[in-house]
This record gives sequence, C-alpha cells and structure tokens, in this order.
Amino acid sequence: MTYAPSHPPPTIYVAGLFAMGYTEFYTFLIPLYGLSLGMKAGEIGMLVGARSVLAVFLSIHIGTLMDRFGTRRVTLFFVWTAMALAPVFPLIPWFWPLLALQIINGGALSFAWSGSQTLIAQLAEGEAEYIGRFSFFARIGSTVAPLLVGIAWDCGGAWPSYMLGFAWGVVLTIALLRAPEAEIAPRGGAAAAQPARFRARDALPRLPDYVRCFALMAIPAVATTMAIIFLRTATNGVQSSLYVVYLNGMGLTGTSIGVLFAVIEITSGLGSLFAGRAMRLGDPQRTMLTGTVLSVLLISATPFIGAVFTLLLAAQALRGWLQGVVQPLMFSVQAKAVGRYRQGSVVGLRQTMNRLAAIVIPPAMGAIADQWGAGASFVILGAVLLMLSAPVALITRRAARVETSAILSQPQNPQSEAR
Repeated sequence: MTYAPSHPPPTIYVAGLFAMGYTEFYTFLIPLYGLSLGMKAGEIGMLVGARSVLAVFLSIHIGTLMDRFGTRRVTLFFVWTAMALAPVFPLIPWFWPLLALQIINGGALSFAWSGSQTLIAQLAEGEAEYIGRFSFFARIGSTVAPLLVGIAWDCGGAWPSYMLGFAWGVVLTIALLRAPEAEIAPRGGAAAAQPARFRARDALPRLPDYVRCFALMAIPAVATTMAIIFLRTATNGVQSSLYVVYLNGMGLTGTSIGVLFAVIEITSGLGSLFAGRAMRLGDPQRTMLTGTVLSVLLISATPFIGAVFTLLLAAQALRGWLQGVVQPLMFSVQAKAVGRYRQGSVVGLRQTMNRLAAIVIPPAMGAIADQWGAGASFVILGAVLLMLSAPVALITRRAARVETSAILSQPQNPQSEAR
C-alpha cells in the first residue's frame, strides 16, 4: 500500500533518529575496535574511510531503485543487511577481512540513511517544516548514539557494543514498518499500486540511470543546492581535521574540543526547526547561500579567535544553527525541483557529491596546512571557498529568475482562462 500525505506520521521522525544514529553508531565504534586489535593509525584510517567507498559509486543506483521499487522496501533491505553483519565484526580480528566487511557494512548504513531521507521528502512532499523536524530528530540520534556505544564499549568491549548495534537496527526496522510507503512512480501511464518485481539484473547499475541523475544538475535549483552541499561539506571537513589539530596545538583539552563538537550538533538540531519559517521569510536559495557563506566565515575566523573558549563556543553555536537551517532548505528545494517520482535519484546524486567532497577535501586541506601552517590555512581555505561562492551566487540568481518566470506564466484568473 502506498501513501503520500502532506503531514508525515510520527514514526518517520523516529526512523530519522535511528537511521542517522545507526551510521554514527558504527562510525564511532570501528576506531575503538581497531585499537583494541592493536592496529596502526593508518589501518584505522583506512577502516574509517572504507565506509564511503560504495556510497560514492552506488548511491545513484540505489536511489533509482528506491524510485522504482519503493523507498521503504529498499531501505529495509539495507537495514537488515547491517543487522546481519553486526555480530560478524567481533569474530574478525584481521585487517583485510575487516576492511571488506567495513566496506559492505558502511554502504548498507549509508543507503539506509539515504532511504530515510528519501522517504521523508516523499511523505512531506518537500515541505521544509516537516523535513526540518526530521533533521532535528536525526541530530538527536547522532548525539545519543556515540554516548550509548561508548558506555557499551566500556562495559564489555566489542560483543555488547555490536549487539547493541543489532538492537538499534531492530528499533529502526519497527519504525520503518510502521511508516507508510510513498507513492511509486507510474508505469505504463497509470499509477503503480504495487512496486515492480525485483529481478537479478536490477542489482546491476545502469548507465542511463546515472546519465538521467546527473542531468538533474541542469535544473538551476538542483545545481545551486549541489554547489552549496560542496561548500558545506568543506566546512565540515575543516572541523573534523584542521580545526581539531589547531585547537589541540593551542592547548585546548580533548574535553573542551568535544564540548565544541557537541554544541554544533545541538544548535544544528535547533536550527533545523526554524527551516519551515525560513522557507517562508524569503527566497530559500538565497537564504541557503547566505547561511553557507556565513558558516565559511565563522570557521575561517578560528585563528583570529585563538584559544578564547567562549568565543569559540559562540562561533560553533552560530555556525551549527546556520547549518541546521540550511540543510532542510536544501532537501526541500531539491525535492520540489525534481518532482514526486525522482526523490531517490536526487538523494542518490546528493550523497554521491557529498561523499566525493568528503574524500577529496581533507587531503587538500592537509597539503595546504603542511605548506603554510595550520593557522594560515584557515584563511587560505576560507578565501578559496568564498571565491567558489561567487559562481554559486550567479546560479542562485538564475534559479530565482526561472522560478519567478514560472510563477508569472501561470494564469492569474482561472475563470477567464476557461472562457
């Protein structure tokens, strides 16, 4: 049974909490497990990075499968895959088998999260208010999951930690089963009441699907949001690498840095609740660009703030709130731009661009820091990102003109049109 209400059921918010928490759960756990096995830092880094490999190449393919066979149906498959692999981790103490397991499990977790994002976009019909609520609950999941897995690890190590991951998947399964399936794309000129039958050949990626997905970039609204995603991912990359190195060099303790990371998660969740109002206050694409540029400025100003913890805290709080507002706006603009039956495709494209940026940007930042120093690299990276914002502003203006033209071209008096 398919269903596409304008008011999503509460269970989809529960699914958002556990879907994002599912990813954060394993992301936090794998370094601890690698250290317990005596692995080197390089090996642990490879294990952490391996989770993105399948997402880079297959996110578009999985997104089209969601459009074709039903989002909830495909999402559940990957949730169950991650559940099945959870008890396998403690049984594998060797690097190469663990790397292969991490690649498969990381892909399943990424696709489960993508499916949850797709489902809320479909059920909410692209409304930023509901997507913002979904993002708020997802942030709760990303905050709570590392705390719980840390406790489980301290209490018993790998086995209770990974079995807790299995239980986490059970709750996510229940939430998804209680959420409705979104309407599936029509086939043969009529709306599809049931998803298509899955065949073995459907498991293989198709070049035309990738071509159609990248063709979505021709839509100005999609191009704008994809560019903003790149800039947003860049600031997150700065925080997860260069930011930590710089603050540690300035004498801040691990606890203090952890507080700064927690603050940005909390304020980001609160900011996502404001997304619906921000959508109505002004042009959403200009709002997204403005919020992202301000985020770039705030992270670039870190060397000028120094080690003044209060100012660092304020900058993180404001940046988190801005990013919290921007994220649901991006999802909403994309969802409305591509229509009801391409939601999986645009989420797959978004995940592909996000993962590519996450892989490319950190090494580039490290090279800049090695050449000019950590402090100067903030300024250099900020200047580069601000220059990249200029063409995004031009695309945003074009997208606004297209939207305005579409509104003006609509008939103003239906009765006169009928006559």
